[in-house]
Amino acid sequence: MSDSIKHECGIALIRLRKPLSYFHEKYGTALYGLNKLYLLMQKQHNRGQDGAGVAVVKLGMQKGQRFLSRYRSNAPQAISEIFQKISDKINQAEKMNPGIIQNTDWLKKNVSFIGESLLGHLRYGTHGKNEVESCHPFIKNQQSLTRSLVLAGNFNLTNIEDLGWNEDEDDIRPDTAVVLEYISGLLEEEINRVYQLHKEASETEDDLRRQISENINFHHILKQAALDFDGGYVIAGLSGAGHSFVLRDAAGIRPAYYFANDEVIVIASERPAIQTAFNLNQSEINELPAGHALIINKNGQWDLHPCSEPAEKKACSFERIYFSRGSDEDIYNERKKLGQLVMPQILKEINNDFTHTVFSFIPNTAEVAFYGMIKGGEDVLNEWKKNEIKKLNDNFNEDKINDILSRRLRIEKIAIKDVKLRTFITQDADRNEMVAHVYDITYGSIKRGIDTMVVIDDSIVRGTTLKESIIKMLDRLGPRKIVIVSSAPQIRYPDCYGIDMSKMKDFVAFRAAVSLRHKRNEEELLEEIFERCKSTMELPADEVKNEVTRLYHGLSEEEIADECAALLKTPDVKAEVKIIFQTIEDLHKACPNHLGDWYFSGDYPTPGGNKVVNRAFINYMEGIDARAY
Repeated sequence: MSDSIKHECGIALIRLRKPLSYFHEKYGTALYGLNKLYLLMQKQHNRGQDGAGVAVVKLGMQKGQRFLSRYRSNAPQAISEIFQKISDKINQAEKMNPGIIQNTDWLKKNVSFIGESLLGHLRYGTHGKNEVESCHPFIKNQQSLTRSLVLAGNFNLTNIEDLGWNEDEDDIRPDTAVVLEYISGLLEEEINRVYQLHKEASETEDDLRRQISENINFHHILKQAALDFDGGYVIAGLSGAGHSFVLRDAAGIRPAYYFANDEVIVIASERPAIQTAFNLNQSEINELPAGHALIINKNGQWDLHPCSEPAEKKACSFERIYFSRGSDEDIYNERKKLGQLVMPQILKEINNDFTHTVFSFIPNTAEVAFYGMIKGGEDVLNEWKKNEIKKLNDNFNEDKINDILSRRLRIEKIAIKDVKLRTFITQDADRNEMVAHVYDITYGSIKRGIDTMVVIDDSIVRGTTLKESIIKMLDRLGPRKIVIVSSAPQIRYPDCYGIDMSKMKDFVAFRAAVSLRHKRNEEELLEEIFERCKSTMELPADEVKNEVTRLYHGLSEEEIADECAALLKTPDVKAEVKIIFQTIEDLHKACPNHLGDWYFSGDYPTPGGNKVVNRAFINYMEGIDARAY
């Protein structure tokens, strides 16, 4: 992807269903859970490079014994740093007591992070500072077995004001802290309910505590939470009382998968991570249904519980286009299909001229879509070959056949990703200079002044790297025309469910639409939309409509794409520049089970989304450089 955008975090939850001694006897280590958690997190490191965290709850501990441990890190190699610290503790215990690592009971009682409930998190910060305090998991009431709660998630909510956050008291939107407080409050209510039911029948305080920990109804808690949350979320939690859970939003916006057998229960953000860590087939792993919670009680029994009213599933299509690892079988095929489906538009743009067209891709995530694009081109070329052979009739000869069969798509690796920029470059002028050198090119791969270059990217968000680097670099090769292809549709609207795409002015497709309105002297439309957006700010969220769609009425996708090309072509670029975007219809054909497309279509899956898009437009018109939720 040429534009770097931060996006969804990753979660990994493991609940061991057997004693630690079982894993020591079968697998030769009491660290089975920690080893698997490490693998799950490393295999999802693409989901979070701003920090990581691990928490472990020990089950069945006595009053006064430590039952909860947590490490968080915002170091560049956060996962490795965390597990190195855990390893150091274990090694220290082994050094002081040689052979003690074989004693699972002693390890559990005396060494941190040796327990049955494990939760890992990878952070990609879409807001707030990149501080260790911002890293999940978050903890509430860590001294109390029954009241303690560990929380980590992959989410953004649009309505944390309704959940108790006060803008006057804090200058950031700590969604996780608000959610932790909110669920903790619901847990407290549930504890009081169970207390009232059992206080008379319980003979001792220990008996009452046991009744409370065994009878806490997390389904009741999470069902109430889901009723009050507006957003996209996968929220994972551990309770000191021994319960574990993962809750997914009603539209299935954020992803979650699980596996369970008689030894473990595992939940993670991505399916291939579970496959690799536990050596499983794809068919053995299930998707956590939208609007459901997977809840595990203190005895290791689990079930799926509906927590939200059934809603139209709108799983995030950007997961399939870019965010999730392409090693998933379905995602791999879907990305190839995206490239294949955009080929007809490419053929129209190059006038079916394969002879003078070179195909390539922008590294590295667009590579799979490139394979699909080439497959689409080969299908067309093979059809042409078949027709040309038919035309030969009596003129059939080996030379002509060889000439026809020798036609191939011209494929070159033109763009090379050379360096990753680091955040120490803070000045805009310096940053732009460095951006211009993120990519390099393969010289001598183009016939100067003759060839057209078709280069596919997975998506185009801001277009900054295209403008400042890629198009200029490609132009050095001297092509007649440069065609930039996006395997994703035009990004026209902000996201508010976990992707760092929240400001209207950032989107080149939005800027192109505004530019066209100005060129047509239609500025009054912008003012009209502005007023309509402001009029919705005091309405209840479920009464708000997306007013920004009006900006695009009457503008064709091709007109906007051409204006995007005009905005991204600098005066020093000699080649003609064209941009082609995937259509929303073909996106849905390629990814039929992930129809969440609000950033492309403006069709938000929750009421809060419409309010966010209107507020984002207000911010744009008022020159406010801030996210809208």
